[in-house]
Amino acid sequence: MRPLIGIPCDDGDTPVRPGRPATARYELKRSYADAVYRAGGLPVLLPYALDAADELLARLEGLLLAGGAFDIPPEEYGETPQPGCGPVKPERTRFERRVLEGALARGLPVLGVCGGMQLLNVAHGGTLVQDLPTQHDGALAHQQPDDPRKPSHAVRVETGSLLHRICETEALQVNSTHHQAVAKLGAGLDVIARAPDGVVEAIQSHQLRFVLGVQWHPESLSDDPSRRIYRALVDAARG
Repeated sequence: MRPLIGIPCDDGDTPVRPGRPATARYELKRSYADAVYRAGGLPVLLPYALDAADELLARLEGLLLAGGAFDIPPEEYGETPQPGCGPVKPERTRFERRVLEGALARGLPVLGVCGGMQLLNVAHGGTLVQDLPTQHDGALAHQQPDDPRKPSHAVRVETGSLLHRICETEALQVNSTHHQAVAKLGAGLDVIARAPDGVVEAIQSHQLRFVLGVQWHPESLSDDPSRRIYRALVDAARG
């Protein structure tokens, strides 16, 4: 049986057509669900059902927090919005944080990707750099202008870390589509990879069996080390 991996959806509106108003809809890039399925899991798309979060978690064997074109509200980590902070989606963030905290309490395997890694840090009491270009001296172009299916910079992986065990390498080539990053690290977490400019590229829990965050999008890359990350999530869910 394929383990059930929950993925909270993004939200948006249908295009306005003559005579029809815009209506809210759930959506998710196929690359996330396809990566889970290709790795041997069964992706389950989660609506923003706050009152049913415990019921959803009781049926899941793993959780994937996907990225998106929005920022976590700075109020979630005790700050006010600074210049460069982007649009927010409070309803999505509230639901994702609720299911994340529930998954952590149950010891479910968790993978956070891009904004999902940032939420993982915030949920552990950490903070974020709200805008790398204006707040991190010497920052690389972490919002690459070309195809995100191609890598744009290297990351150095900590020897012996969960990511090192998964990918079996201390150096990865990754894509980059973010303008925020981990600032203060959350309690119970370790930094396990950095970009050449010092930006945190991966974190893990040192308290739970499989809780991993990566700042890039391995589902968009075709190399074997990146695909191993999703296989590791599914394998942990089977366990």
